[in-house]
Amino acid sequence: MQILKINPENPQQRLVNLVIEAFKDGGVVAYPTDTIYGIGCDIFKKTALERLYQIKGKDPNKPLSLIVSDFKDISEYGKMTNEAFQLMKTLTPGPYTFILEASRTVPKVMLTKRKTVGIRIPDNRICIAMAQTLGNPIITTSIRNPENKLFNDAEEIAERFKGKIDLVVDGGRISPHHSTIIDLTGNEPIIEREGKGDVSFLMD
Repeated sequence: MQILKINPENPQQRLVNLVIEAFKDGGVVAYPTDTIYGIGCDIFKKTALERLYQIKGKDPNKPLSLIVSDFKDISEYGKMTNEAFQLMKTLTPGPYTFILEASRTVPKVMLTKRKTVGIRIPDNRICIAMAQTLGNPIITTSIRNPENKLFNDAEEIAERFKGKIDLVVDGGRISPHHSTIIDLTGNEPIIEREGKGDVSFLMD
């Protein structure tokens, strides 16, 4: 397994291109976000998605999230009201995952009975560069170490998932926290999980 060190402040495009090659080859990649080190794959690589579920040990009936680089992608993969759009515009890029009604572009294999999708624009230049270069969303999920704690170090991930994932992007050590999840499928925002993102303004 390769560990690829990428500058978190100024990602080297030639290295980002290597990550994209792995995604396009159906690979599963670990990388840093603004909240955690996660693992993900190309949204349109079904075999990679199946591997992701196996690695995560995740129930296929529980949805994964998408990392996108801009609002054009959000509107392509999720349906939102004007109010939802304004809220998301205020909070992105940032440590938030937004639950939206899924559009027809989202592969059916990703959908649960609710037909919703979680979408993120992380405040992380490596993530943005990956999604921009790939040209479509990256399916993403969190991973934990044997002590059930979130990973914060690329070397530890490489050791733990040796033989299971194809590439680890080393963007430096981070202080891991879950993203805040906000459900925007109804008339009012609903906070499903409080994480790194501030939600005090929604509680006034």
